[in-house]
Amino acid sequence: MRQFLWICFGGALGTGARHAVGLWMQRALGGAFPWGTLTVNVAGSFLLGAIAEVASSGERMSPTLRLALTTGVMGGFTTYSTFNHETLRHFQSGAIGTA
Repeated sequence: MRQFLWICFGGALGTGARHAVGLWMQRALGGAFPWGTLTVNVAGSFLLGAIAEVASSGERMSPTLRLALTTGVMGGFTTYSTFNHETLRHFQSGAIGTA
């Protein structure tokens, strides 16, 4: 149960961070292209790899922390569903190149 709660807490942090980055990127670069989703998915993939490397190396990382960071934070930060929704929305609006 403890791991479950840490994963939920991490997911909330990751989701909040994803939303903040999305808003920031939209303000900085405009909304014609989903820069926020691209940014969080690229950054999240890199960070997930870095966390996995630290967890698998000689560094000490508890299984609970690893799950909270990977499944929770990075799972909430990166999202295939948002990518899929935005791509479909661009197709439906006729922006095939952006999709």
